[in-house]
Amino acid sequence: MNYDKNTIYVTGLAKTSKTDPISDIFSTFFVGVMVNSTDNKIIDFTCNTVSQKTSSFIESIIVGYNLLEDMDEIVSQIERRFLGTAQKALIVALKDAQNKYKMFKESGISS
Repeated sequence: MNYDKNTIYVTGLAKTSKTDPISDIFSTFFVGVMVNSTDNKIIDFTCNTVSQKTSSFIESIIVGYNLLEDMDEIVSQIERRFLGTAQKALIVALKDAQNKYKMFKESGISS
């Protein structure tokens, strides 16, 4: 996928529980969120899950939402649809990415 000049890549991190297979492979849970900075919509998503199917499923839940305005709905959808052991880590990592993106927007660099 090609991204235009309005696309911002922001990351978020969270610790996983010791029972999560991710913790055997990675020390932290990672999300990468590609956001259109003009409307704040999530246009692409990646994360470091053990299975590509899991990453694709999570992506299908998240893409299309507004990173600044829709976090409550994103969390609700994750809690309802993603029952994996990394559920809490995913939510924390997304909120971390949201906070970094808010700081970027408030800095004025995006103008």
